[in-house]
Amino acid sequence: MEDVRVHARASAAIAAALVLSVIAGPAYAAGATPDVSGTYWATRYYSKLPIVGGGDLPLTAIGKEAYAKNQAGLKSGEIADVARKFCVPDGMPRAMASPYPFEIIQDPPDQITMVHELNHQIRVIMIDKPMQTYEQVVAFPYYNGHSVGHWEGDTLVAQTNGFNERSFLDATGAPHTDMLITTERIRKTGAKQLEDVITIHDPDYYTRDFQVRFTYALRNDVHLEDYVCGEPHRNIDMIPGIAESRRANAAAGR
Repeated sequence: MEDVRVHARASAAIAAALVLSVIAGPAYAAGATPDVSGTYWATRYYSKLPIVGGGDLPLTAIGKEAYAKNQAGLKSGEIADVARKFCVPDGMPRAMASPYPFEIIQDPPDQITMVHELNHQIRVIMIDKPMQTYEQVVAFPYYNGHSVGHWEGDTLVAQTNGFNERSFLDATGAPHTDMLITTERIRKTGAKQLEDVITIHDPDYYTRDFQVRFTYALRNDVHLEDYVCGEPHRNIDMIPGIAESRRANAAAGR
């Protein structure tokens, strides 16, 4: 009888450990660099930033003015969504909201490269390098900014600054200034799942820092395709959120 109880306790311990491993994500050997490489596809598309905890954008007074101007201009055509009209990079965090697949490449060891199908964007994250100062990047602002990163356990922490002001935070026209800083925490949450939790810091337009969260499925069966503005692209109708986004754009006159 005692052997039965010991066996039962051991089985329960193993089961609990398995549950914890699923919740915590894959385990890595001490000192080993986590492997987040592969092709990923969003599990849901968000045209409006999915704020962690819900609620509206915490806009300052001038941020509200900028947002209202962007929305009115996009509706009237006075402001162009250049990322869709001219295929320039989306900027952050909008690039990570893409309903098209992207690939993460971990080679060479001191950088991580993200190649997006949408607009053929390329984001390079330099590993274990200091974040550039505002004075260093102000002369060469990028749509997707300048990124550096480091590992904290199983999580890639990537900070990005040096943005130009010609992009939006999302497809609705959420604004930002050239003082925007994003901090991403990218990690595997399972063998075939990836999440990116992004903190937005832009004190001129937002009253506080806030976070958004995106999740992706590992899809190494998918290969990136050509993307050209104005030409037919991959079918993305099956991605949750796409139909809702199209209805919202139609209602907004875009």
